[in-house]
Amino acid sequence: MDPHESAAEQSLYFTAPKPDRAYVTDELASIIDFIRYGASRFSAAGLTFGHSHDNPIDEATHLVLASLHLPPDIPPAYGAGKLTAEERVRVLNLIERRINERLPVAYLVGETWFAGMKFKSDRRALVPRSPIAELIESGFTPWLDGRHVERALDLCTGSGCIGIAMAEYHPHWQVDIVDISDDALSLARENVAFQHVGDRVEPIRSDLFAALQGRKYDLIVSNPPYVTEDEYAALPGEYSHEPKLGLTSGDDGLDICLRILDEAADHLSDDGLLIVEIGESEHALNALLPEVPFVWIEFKVGPMGVFALERRELVEHAAAIRAAAAARA
Repeated sequence: MDPHESAAEQSLYFTAPKPDRAYVTDELASIIDFIRYGASRFSAAGLTFGHSHDNPIDEATHLVLASLHLPPDIPPAYGAGKLTAEERVRVLNLIERRINERLPVAYLVGETWFAGMKFKSDRRALVPRSPIAELIESGFTPWLDGRHVERALDLCTGSGCIGIAMAEYHPHWQVDIVDISDDALSLARENVAFQHVGDRVEPIRSDLFAALQGRKYDLIVSNPPYVTEDEYAALPGEYSHEPKLGLTSGDDGLDICLRILDEAADHLSDDGLLIVEIGESEHALNALLPEVPFVWIEFKVGPMGVFALERRELVEHAAAIRAAAAARA
């Protein structure tokens, strides 16, 4: 492309008609061909990558391998493997749908990966993508070092990925996974069965802690809705396919988080720990409750808006937390 061309002239490169489907399927043959083609199409289309992947190559790799029922860690030599005519058409159709409908790849192929585990994924719940996966894989070090855990809770579980992964990485834990959405819980139950953890993971329908009377946990982990209304209105089209119930939480994103902070102490053991993801709403929470000693967890890529709090700290600052939560009600 000539850098001296006008913007209108340059746009012709991206608005030219798509190649004839039959011609494309003749030109593309191998797995790596389709990954390269998909990545190029995704880049040219200006897609948003925020559902498990942050770049077009990983996005195209997920789409192609999952549509061929192949694992993401397939040996590189298999990249030269040829697709059948039926497979070529199926992959091309998925690439076009990703571009035209702005559907997340996980919804197109019905699966995604979280904490090294495969999960079913569809529009009943958000696509799994929490940085809490890193904590699970590391055994929650150093947060649980020397701490005895028997019972854990995944609050606002969605697809069930966090709670199921906790149970898989810690087979001696009993884990409750809770959501208010019947649709999300139906998907979570399918994932419990898919991962064969039904003996130690219990799905429960509850509005936060409402249906958990008498239950106490050594660890509560939550990735609740925390997107503000203004942020939601500005989100790219990919996010419109996810349930809004799983995304938004008031004008500052803190409505549900404050309810969790207000009620969690009653459901934690004496030495219990609360871990909550609130993303960009971290700044609003620090400003609202400056006296609460939130510990913001550092991840490999840096801070991700996830805090840890001890039960005793929740009790110590209960009055301030309750006042902030009551103001929302």
